Amino acid sequence: MNELEGLTALIIEPHSGMRANIHSMLNMCGLTKIEHASSSNLAVKHLALRSFDMILCEYDLEGGQDGQQLLEDVRHHKLMPLSTMFFMVTAEGNHSKVVSAAELAPTDYVLKPFTADRLLDRIARALDKRSAFMSVYTLMEAGDQRDAIAACIDGERLHPRYAVDFLRLRAELHVFLGEADQAEPIYRQLIEVKAIAWARLGLAKTLFLRKQFDEAKVLLEDLVDSNRNFVDAYDWLARTHAAVGDLGKSQAVLADAVAVSPHAVRRLRTLGETAFEAGDTEAAEKALKQVVAKAKYSEFRDPEDHVKLVRTLVKKGDPVAAASVVRDLDRSMGGRPNTTLCSAISSALLHEYTGNETRLNDSLNTALSACKDAPGLSADIKLELARTCLENNMEEGGADLVRDVMRNAASDAGMARAMGVLEKAGFPDLARTLAQESRQHVVDLVADGAARARSGDYQGAVSLMLEAAGKLPNNPSVAFNATLATLRCLEHDGWDDRLGQQVAGLIANVRKLDPGNAKLGALSALHHQVLKKYERNAQGRPLKPAPAQKAG
Repeated sequence: MNELEGLTALIIEPHSGMRANIHSMLNMCGLTKIEHASSSNLAVKHLALRSFDMILCEYDLEGGQDGQQLLEDVRHHKLMPLSTMFFMVTAEGNHSKVVSAAELAPTDYVLKPFTADRLLDRIARALDKRSAFMSVYTLMEAGDQRDAIAACIDGERLHPRYAVDFLRLRAELHVFLGEADQAEPIYRQLIEVKAIAWARLGLAKTLFLRKQFDEAKVLLEDLVDSNRNFVDAYDWLARTHAAVGDLGKSQAVLADAVAVSPHAVRRLRTLGETAFEAGDTEAAEKALKQVVAKAKYSEFRDPEDHVKLVRTLVKKGDPVAAASVVRDLDRSMGGRPNTTLCSAISSALLHEYTGNETRLNDSLNTALSACKDAPGLSADIKLELARTCLENNMEEGGADLVRDVMRNAASDAGMARAMGVLEKAGFPDLARTLAQESRQHVVDLVADGAARARSGDYQGAVSLMLEAAGKLPNNPSVAFNATLATLRCLEHDGWDDRLGQQVAGLIANVRKLDPGNAKLGALSALHHQVLKKYERNAQGRPLKPAPAQKAG
């Protein structure tokens, strides 16, 4: 039987003739379930509705977004299963574009012009590897990383040609679970067997997560020096410099990475933010303008990018350009979440600079009102709004925003930055008071939850901690304790569908907020233990179907 029979494909190609040509080639290879998308936006709509076995995407898409930017969006927003094979189709020989696509690891490239035989050869190779890894992908998609690690060990034995790939994935799974100490020896083993650049990068990640920044920096600097196109190493080196407060070096490393790979929007955004924090408004403006321009055609564009660009232009002393950005925000992103809020914040920054107090007050009142319904607004933009309020006779609104940021602070650095906003505005005593109040608020919540659990009131502990997590969604301590309380309740009081199906998301949030938490591995192990006890998968659903009821 043809190995492609029954597989599904999505062709993303702006030119109808080329779409028809690729469609015909796939038909010749035995694949018949094929859908088309002529643009990145249409492709996102297809992927939001269903998954495909393979995607063939033209690099030079029309409409403002290229294939690399689409792949970046699709991976970031998890619109493509691990098992989907993504082929980048291109005749582009430009080096920077190829590197930009390569860093996101498409399955393979298909260089134009190509024949049906050549396309089939690429697909056959990808299918062989996908088949070897399918059991691991299935477990990972189900959220069962523990069994996925075991499947990787089996995969090394059953498919020795992919042994290195299984080792790599196993190490990455340990990092994902917060077990840097278990990932480290795997990466060291890979380095000893073969000096693989990504294995050295993986080792550097484990050192970073364990806050061994000096060791990580030495390894990453050597990687960058010996592999000038290894952009992931640049990213982690920049993160390492930033972690120890050296924003100038972080900016320089990011600028080098952008020179090698100029099309990755998220890296450009990080460069713009880092340059602004380092006081380099020229570099910040250049990077953030590119972010706004490149993200303009994405289904996932963020109005906060416009606020950051307006802030930079105002600081640079260019109100005319800033006003143009505000108009573009209103025109291009009207109706999207947080657009009204971001427009009001941007306008407030502009009116503050020009001295129009009436319009400034109107914009601040609009922004403060809209903030109540915008839980997804970043701490950075909240603090910018707080600063503007505090410096323009709206101390109460500004203090409330700072208090919210403090309670959700993911680190001491985040708390210090929030305090700095109050101190620079002339409220040092309020800064200390709010910081102490916020810390104590979190301590009291966690202590109350722990006390209830110790007394055997697991339901009460869960209720309290989940309520706290809802109010403080970005506080890592609250997130961790809400997850732990939920798992302890399931362990002691029996299975509860609502809590059981919620806990995977809670653990994912802890990983996002505090990836270096030394207790992450124990938390994941407890989750796995609870699931095994009640014979459930990672989503909380039964592993076995319930027995049919007998008619009585």
